[in-house]
Amino acid sequence: MEHMHERHEGHTAHEGHTGHEEHHHPGSAQPHEHHASAHGAGGPVSWGMAARATLHCLTGCAIGEVLGMIIGTALGWGNAGTMILAIVLAFFFGYALTLRGILAAGVDLRTAVRVALAADTLSIAVMELIDNGVIALWPGAMDAHLSDPLFWIVLAIALAAAFVITTPVNKWMIGRGKGHAVVHRYHH
Repeated sequence: MEHMHERHEGHTAHEGHTGHEEHHHPGSAQPHEHHASAHGAGGPVSWGMAARATLHCLTGCAIGEVLGMIIGTALGWGNAGTMILAIVLAFFFGYALTLRGILAAGVDLRTAVRVALAADTLSIAVMELIDNGVIALWPGAMDAHLSDPLFWIVLAIALAAAFVITTPVNKWMIGRGKGHAVVHRYHH
């Protein structure tokens, strides 16, 4: 999203800029919200921006899903236990990726956790519902082993479906100043 900041009239890429709450227009005592429309807060949101936000969440979800399935399988857990672990880890890694960026911007941990929860919870929940729904409903997928091509094919289809269905959700949320629009108030 940094490319968006280069187009703001009178502004550069904001090197070293960690927040917007103290940012002012020259000659004005009022903080300004020039980034709101660039990040979709209440304005038009591009499908590209929504897709990038979704891909960010999907990356964490995929890491957690695969790791959960590997751990559950290695421990000899059944389908239900393995799926629950995969979902928990999907949320964990989804939030962790967001936290990493927010903390790198110099935001305190408490605020960063609140921002990550606000930004990612609905997106990850929708992804997990779609992803796990596809896997659960696909004949033979729940019983496929990690060494079985069916497992990886269905997982890829499930993640692709989750991406396609969650992108409009993220577009809608960002357009209302929610979801990843919240994250972009803290980092670029």
